[in-house]
Amino acid sequence: MKIRNLRAHVAALPLAVLVAFPLHAQTVASSNLPETVVTATRFAEPLASLPLGVSVISAEQIRASGASTVNEAVMKLLGVPGRQDSYGGGDYALDLRGFGTTSDSNQVVVLDGVRLNEADLGGTRLAGIPIDTVERIEVLRGSGSVLYGEGATGGVIVITTQAGNGSARRNSATLYGAVGSNDLRELRANATVASGGFSLDLHGQRRETDNHRDNFRSETDGAGFTAQWSNDTLRLGLRHDRDALDTGLPGSLTATQYAANPRQTTQPNNCASIRNERSGVFAEAMLGSWQLGMDAGSRDKALASVRPGSVYAYDVEAQQLALKARHTSQWGAARNALVIGHDRGEWDRVVQGAFGSVAGQTARGWYLKDDLTLASGTRLSAGVRTEKLAKNVDDGFAPVQLSERETAWELGVSQPLTSATTVWARVGNSFRLANVDEFSFTNPAVLIRPQTSRDLEAGARWVQGAYKLEARLYRSNLTDEIGYDRNAVGPNSPLFPGANINFDPTRRQGLEIDGDWKLSTTLSLGARVALRRSTFREGPYSGKDVPLAPRRTLALRADWVPMAGHRLSGGVNFVGSQHPDFANVCRMPAYTTADARYAVQVKNMELSFGVNNLFDRDFYTQAFGCVAGQTSSIYPEAGRTFTAALRMSF
Repeated sequence: MKIRNLRAHVAALPLAVLVAFPLHAQTVASSNLPETVVTATRFAEPLASLPLGVSVISAEQIRASGASTVNEAVMKLLGVPGRQDSYGGGDYALDLRGFGTTSDSNQVVVLDGVRLNEADLGGTRLAGIPIDTVERIEVLRGSGSVLYGEGATGGVIVITTQAGNGSARRNSATLYGAVGSNDLRELRANATVASGGFSLDLHGQRRETDNHRDNFRSETDGAGFTAQWSNDTLRLGLRHDRDALDTGLPGSLTATQYAANPRQTTQPNNCASIRNERSGVFAEAMLGSWQLGMDAGSRDKALASVRPGSVYAYDVEAQQLALKARHTSQWGAARNALVIGHDRGEWDRVVQGAFGSVAGQTARGWYLKDDLTLASGTRLSAGVRTEKLAKNVDDGFAPVQLSERETAWELGVSQPLTSATTVWARVGNSFRLANVDEFSFTNPAVLIRPQTSRDLEAGARWVQGAYKLEARLYRSNLTDEIGYDRNAVGPNSPLFPGANINFDPTRRQGLEIDGDWKLSTTLSLGARVALRRSTFREGPYSGKDVPLAPRRTLALRADWVPMAGHRLSGGVNFVGSQHPDFANVCRMPAYTTADARYAVQVKNMELSFGVNNLFDRDFYTQAFGCVAGQTSSIYPEAGRTFTAALRMSF
């Protein structure tokens, strides 16, 4: 099928889904889908009346898909495009709404209430989170700046572990072992010990693989625990986790090298290591009509990248504190929920060596959000946040610092039209400041300004029995968007041009559709469609696409239980073409991948066999060069791979 025909089919799919779901709902008798509860709003509440869009991935869906990392689960199950990082540990830069190379700086990642984002361009490491401990992943689409602060214009990814979920715990254990292509060997173990109100969760994992390129072998391992105690009104706990990665760095390829042999390396002697440790305490309490929460965490990260004749190494220390409270009240037939909170964070990085530097960031934010639900079901929402940020970099020559106070706000409304249909809309303002790598590499004569965005969104949610359908239209107009332009005048120009700058006005807009259909107790289908544009509104790039922002994505999933103890699941993911350059001269090809997994349950054992990239397509998700009209600096993806696994539950 030609690419233009495939695009037409993808573009027509939302209409087909919107028409097909209600028609089939009238004729097919099947099991009801469970009510969806989310915590991305800081406190748990049903999704049905929210004036915003949240996509939820459950532990059961993750397990059925065979995903081995959080990144893989979000890409496979929600169709979110990701770009491979240069390391071999399974991390990808997820891009919720088309921010390209700055996607990680324009979305927030939260693990069990603690923010994980770095204050530099290092990226958020998600592959170190043990996938078997994850209870659910929630993706809040669009701005979450009122509740989560700086850098949440694109959205928020909230990861909740089984221990962090706070639900009743029971004695259990699982042991998982897998072998596969590229000399994959993996072992994961989890256990829960519970007695009365006390529980202890333990986990450990190790993974070794040669990966799909020369000098790309990686070894990862990790371990951790969560101990907690709870009763009807109080929950207290502490946790500690560590993970480590050792990997080769094969380097990027030119177009000619990629065509000749995508497995080859251009850097046969480069390697890297990453060490992470996370510790934290948490508390929840119910005091009458008040619900209180506290999450505090500290994190240490050490990275070393070794090349012949040079070593780049740094250490990061970060602390986060989140205090929150919700008060619920009844005003006649109306219900009101008031959420107030305070977030504070400290982040410090020390780059080692003769050309090292010291960088830091502090953040202090207060927020208030109120939701009033009238007797008619109309929900009115308003929120505001004020945040003080201070950032600094000292390389021993010319210290640079940045200090700003920014404000985010939002207004929202949702209205039930029928018992099955709700429409909603919201408007708001979000922001971010340059991170420590960005504002320390600019034109010294040009001050880099805060990035702001005016965000508009409208949606419809339809839930009836075995069917769920949600459609979201959005537009974000950004002013002074921050990013790197290799054509800009920088601190090392004219010898080495390029600098981080404020772009001319830009825009993100699009349509997203999520659909779930439970045909019967044994067959479920799902579809995720996104049609979006990320463009420059003014300036020399006016009308051009923002680099590395595909216009179309599609994810289709199916889960079938043909007989008791047997399960077949799989899906197809399509990501449209994208440009690696501002002038849109070069183009990265669109790609379509398929995966499948068959599992057999025998008593307490599950045997499974899975395949990724079923049709063995050649493709790549990461490239950032354009040379003589050809895409360059390419990082190839793996071809067809197989995994055989055994899981034992006790």
